[in-house]
Amino acid sequence: MSTASTKLPEGRYGRSSDERADHRLKVAGAVLGALLLALIGYFAYHYVGQNKISGEVITFEPHKNSVSIHLEVRKDSGTSGYCTVRSQAADQSEVGRADFRFDGKATRIDKVVTLRTTAPGTTAELLGCHAD
Repeated sequence: MSTASTKLPEGRYGRSSDERADHRLKVAGAVLGALLLALIGYFAYHYVGQNKISGEVITFEPHKNSVSIHLEVRKDSGTSGYCTVRSQAADQSEVGRADFRFDGKATRIDKVVTLRTTAPGTTAELLGCHAD
């Protein structure tokens, strides 16, 4: 004589509670991932799209009480703004910092500026450019 099995067939009467919890975790993870991706895109757009002036240090030449810095600035036509540069001594202490203005209709400006220092500077670093 054989006995009837008391185990129900798998999947016949819906998902088990473990499968429902696993599905909820997957949905929650997908939603959080999409939100994170949207947040990164928002910040990237505002950083890149809204920055109307940018620049870079091409070369620099240290002197006794100053540093000559060749800056290349790119900006929208008619936009005015400034770039902040600094110089450090060999011991990493800051020996000079200044803002240099860039105005006019030109979209690309190559300019050599002189940063006065309190001691001989060994670096020239562009800290950032900002539109007015």
